[in-house]
Amino acid sequence: MPWQVLIGNVAAVALVISVWMHLHYKFYRLSKVQAELGFGLMMGLGAVLSMLLSVEVDSGYYLDLRSTLLAVSAVYGGPLAVLMTAVLTCVQRISMGGAGVEPALISIMLVSVFGLALHFLFGRGSADVRKALACAVMVATVTLAMSIFHRGGWSHITTVSLAGIGVKFAATLAAACVITYFHAFTLERDILKAALTQAPDFHYVKDRNSRFVVTNLNVARNHDRTKSSEMVGLTDFDLYPREMAQAFFDREQEIMASGEALVDFEEPLVEENGRERWFLTSKIPLRNRHGDLVGLAGVTRDITEKKRLIQEALDSKTVLSQAMTEMSDGLAMFNPEGRLVFCNDQYRAAFPRSAHARQPGTDITAILQAVVRSGERVDVSPDAGDDWIETSAAQLFLTQDSEIPMFDGRWLRQRTRLAADGSALVVVSDITSMKHSEERLTQLALKMKGLADTDALTGIANRRVFNEAISEEFARARRAESSLSLLLIDVDHFKAYNDTYGHLEGDNCLRMIGEILRSIAKRPSDLAARFGGKEFAILLPGTDRDGALRLARMLRSALHRRAIPHSESSKAIVTVSIGVANICDRFATPAELVSAADQALYAAKKHGRDRVEAAAHQARAA
Repeated sequence: MPWQVLIGNVAAVALVISVWMHLHYKFYRLSKVQAELGFGLMMGLGAVLSMLLSVEVDSGYYLDLRSTLLAVSAVYGGPLAVLMTAVLTCVQRISMGGAGVEPALISIMLVSVFGLALHFLFGRGSADVRKALACAVMVATVTLAMSIFHRGGWSHITTVSLAGIGVKFAATLAAACVITYFHAFTLERDILKAALTQAPDFHYVKDRNSRFVVTNLNVARNHDRTKSSEMVGLTDFDLYPREMAQAFFDREQEIMASGEALVDFEEPLVEENGRERWFLTSKIPLRNRHGDLVGLAGVTRDITEKKRLIQEALDSKTVLSQAMTEMSDGLAMFNPEGRLVFCNDQYRAAFPRSAHARQPGTDITAILQAVVRSGERVDVSPDAGDDWIETSAAQLFLTQDSEIPMFDGRWLRQRTRLAADGSALVVVSDITSMKHSEERLTQLALKMKGLADTDALTGIANRRVFNEAISEEFARARRAESSLSLLLIDVDHFKAYNDTYGHLEGDNCLRMIGEILRSIAKRPSDLAARFGGKEFAILLPGTDRDGALRLARMLRSALHRRAIPHSESSKAIVTVSIGVANICDRFATPAELVSAADQALYAAKKHGRDRVEAAAHQARAA
């Protein structure tokens, strides 16, 4: 009779666990707390059922498998589960009464406490054979300890008690192993379900007739369904136009018939609103463990945006390629290692002698070596060595603009800019016309400067240049404590000359005097200038009074030799009066030096003209 009762208890435990496993699938959407309470409730009901099937082995003492279900609830369910199970178990045991109520409640408490200890010791997520074995050992140990306590010692333990302990150990181990397997299976199922449901792509499984068996939520939403279960049993004929659905069906049947997977197949789909979408599809035939075909699995990804970006990139590349082909400038790109990655034809044409070296993959040093050997650049000596090549190669990775004179007279401007990845973009422009224009502008500027500095009639310096020169030379002479002399020259009776011979002849007369002044002021530092209408000046840096007087007499004599006719002059020729002044007279400003020379000139005219007079305290010369 006791063995039949124990067999019934084992059957009850198996039934309870089986019912829980089946109900767990139905209620997988329960929260974690709800799942633990549900598990504890089921184990508690099982414990109650086991106690209802128990056999009374002694007065008030019952043999059943309540400890197995209580331990499983504690070890695999946790605190909430074992609390629910323990409450139901205690209530049932109290209702059964008898002398063994108090030991039974102690046993329930011990199994619950030790079960929770194992639960936390092995971890909430752990489910392996060691945990199951520990659970069974714990139940057997507590049962044995309570039996010894009840019997009053080990010697009073009966064979029936030991057999009962063995049955509890086996039943607990079996139940724990089943729960362990179920947990592992459930975890694997949940992972697969989460991966399938939460995957961003369209995942689906079809049977041999191309009916949907399983889909993820994305597939359902794409077809205006709220749940993936609504897709089960449908075919493409229920979702797409017949012609399109037939194409899908034929392709899938071919995959299953051939047994060959379809991988990364791109296909367009035109929606009802006319919008075209692109999808990347992979489908593989599915076989069971016996190798029989059972259907196919597919993954479809929406690549519409990717296709759009690719097309935009291709369009941009086409436009860029056309722009680089038609642009007048040369364009080249070098990678961070200094190798030519790309260049257009204009870039090679700009360097005809080294064009053969300017090919993709060529290092910048090889290109520069070709430049040196060919003598392509005027500014690079054919004897330039490795130092120049190394320095020039390093400059490739500097943001800069440079101008290159070429062997054929052309000028190139090379602009180098660095990209974020360290590569260098080089743009080469032909600036020959611009350089020629610059040269012409420079020459024109020099010419304009000459015109601005020169007296238009006589060809010697004008008054503005004279004023600037005397200020600079005066300051220089003061700093260096050197000499500086000034000659002021006035044409005698020039108004009478103009009245007699006319203004044109007067202009010719002034030109001839200007020529004589240039011949006298020979040194680069000397300056002959037109001071006024008929007045001239010669500035003589580094010349003392005696030297200035000699030059003044030479000027007077040269004009006599020229013998320009002047019928209204007492000398019958054109003559000049000259005033000489020198900085040694310690003049404070250039104006005082000019004033002294002007006073000397006035003295020369006063004393009869055609004379040379020095400033005050200086000898007078006829």
